[in-house]
Amino acid sequence: MMAAGVLAVSCADYNVTDDYHVAAPDIATVGPYSDLAPVKSYIDRANYPNMSIGATLKVADFNKQELPHAAAITNFDNIAFGTNLMSGTIVNAKGVMNFLDMMDLLEHAEEIGAEVYGSPIFANANQADEWLNTLTAPIEVPVDYVEGKSVNFNEMSVGAYNGTIEKGKASIVSYDGQNVLQISAAPIPGQVRIIEGFEVDPLATYTTTFWAKADRNASFTVTFSGNPVKGSGPDGKFTFNAGKWTKIVVESKSAEGVTEGYLRIENSFSAVLYIQKVEVGYYPDNHRPQTEKEIADTINYAINAWCDGLMKINEGRIKTFDLIDEAIDSKATLDNGLYDLKHSTSSIYWQDIVGSENYAPVVSNAAKAAFGRHGGNASELKFFISESGLEDSKKLESLNYWINLWNSKGAEIAGINAKLNLTYSENPATQEANQAALDNLLANLASTGKLIRLSNFDIKYQNAEGANVTAKDIKEPQRQKLAEYYAYVIRSYMNKIPKDKQAGICKGNLADTGDPVGLWAVDASSKDWVRTATYKAFCDALSGK
Repeated sequence: MMAAGVLAVSCADYNVTDDYHVAAPDIATVGPYSDLAPVKSYIDRANYPNMSIGATLKVADFNKQELPHAAAITNFDNIAFGTNLMSGTIVNAKGVMNFLDMMDLLEHAEEIGAEVYGSPIFANANQADEWLNTLTAPIEVPVDYVEGKSVNFNEMSVGAYNGTIEKGKASIVSYDGQNVLQISAAPIPGQVRIIEGFEVDPLATYTTTFWAKADRNASFTVTFSGNPVKGSGPDGKFTFNAGKWTKIVVESKSAEGVTEGYLRIENSFSAVLYIQKVEVGYYPDNHRPQTEKEIADTINYAINAWCDGLMKINEGRIKTFDLIDEAIDSKATLDNGLYDLKHSTSSIYWQDIVGSENYAPVVSNAAKAAFGRHGGNASELKFFISESGLEDSKKLESLNYWINLWNSKGAEIAGINAKLNLTYSENPATQEANQAALDNLLANLASTGKLIRLSNFDIKYQNAEGANVTAKDIKEPQRQKLAEYYAYVIRSYMNKIPKDKQAGICKGNLADTGDPVGLWAVDASSKDWVRTATYKAFCDALSGK
């Protein structure tokens, strides 16, 4: 499908001040910052040639080309889209890939010269799980019908019925030249198990056949081993016309957890029922699990199909991607004491199929090959591994171990995308610990020798008691302290990460959410975006002040 055309706009059209964003600024808040230029213009690119500042947007916000889009394009070097471009949002259960939004996004980004940072290509979460489940589902195989139990009431003597009668009456009577089971109607309709005493396979579908007759039009309900079975008559009843023996066929599985086999009839007030004979049999489950080789072949197909579809739409335009997201399991260790990758017995994880050591080599080679097939220059392609919780030194050491192992086996992983989880605290001891943890993280990241990108760059504000301060409640002096910590993080990154290893910082939210995380606050009445002290902090820190 072809996407609708989008408005072509040059980058120069966006290089404006925040007059575009603010209708009626509050001078007390905005005045000191109204003369500031776009944030990205303050980067000292002579001293920090690889430094960049990115923004995270939703695809819908970018494609609407409204205020968030303009703020991002004006002020930031590149745009990231979180999980919005991952397979879980694009591929349906049948493997159909809907790239319409991504096509709009990429065409517009190309028209205005905007750089896009690619969403994770592979992960454990936000994957096309329904598609993977469909691909790896058990395979249908031919099966033979299995004869089960049968009951012929003509072989029974006239008298009391020795089966289970739950209510009403039932007995063996002579009728129409033979002995049959009679089930009462009025005054109490009979509820009778006409066949029972066999075990059921919970996966099998059972076929129960019996022959019934009544002197008046008849209706009744049926339950098979705890599972109500709908007939074609009113209210799901089974019906037949009076005066002739009618073959009734019931197909059903047993209810979950029921192992006792039976078929129960609950008669109505309409007519006395006569049952001639009953037979039950089943078709065994006609599926078999896929073999390990079949699943491996299927998953390798899925890896290549997803990469091919993604890179065909990309056409070489996105050159930097997170290849794998959140792979490390901090609860499972290897023999060397480092953390293992995540594994699952309930979901399909790529690494469980291709092998932990081959995970990145297999997926990076597939993505790189597809990138080259569809207009990309493979020498320009960069892959990062994104991970959170890297303040845990052991987790970062484990991630570095896996990256080095993967690279030794043929992967081409350039760097680490460290997802931040930062807080500013009014409690001096807590804030000292927060800052020490950040400094330690940056030092450890630098020691890996990899390209380093920081993402999810939002800082929450807590009071001295540890409670979050909301965007609507934060005071200007508090906002200033928060801004200073933003500046500290930026300066620390630029000073601690070697200049040739700086892959940039990506802001999580541009404007305040419930938390005061934005470079802009949102005016409660007008909904305009108003520059905060954080905006100035970004400008000052990036310029080296």
